[in-house]
Amino acid sequence: MFKSKLARATLVVSASAVLVVAMSSSAQAITNKTVSLPDSRGYMHFHDDGDVFSVCDTRADGHGVSGNLMNADNAVVFTLKDDTDDGCAKKGYNVGIRAVRMEIWWDGDFSKVYYSDWFRE
Repeated sequence: MFKSKLARATLVVSASAVLVVAMSSSAQAITNKTVSLPDSRGYMHFHDDGDVFSVCDTRADGHGVSGNLMNADNAVVFTLKDDTDDGCAKKGYNVGIRAVRMEIWWDGDFSKVYYSDWFRE
């Protein structure tokens, strides 16, 4: 009888641990996201707390940085451009349940576009 109670207790503890891990990993699926350009030229960032997107030019090279938010139909939701020293360009947008992804490029070379993974809230 002692062995069966111990086995049940072990099963309950194990199941609880699995549940905690599963809940933690699903919460991480909707956290902040960043896609960066090479050579520290800039980045596009999604800040989950407040649903704010930003595009930041981080190199004074005479060119700006631009980024799009794309929806699941590959349509542009909005475009942000940072080409000044006034700080990052920002826009609030509620992601919701439809998948989106960020794409960013350096305005000195439009042929190279960098993408985030698709994500949703």
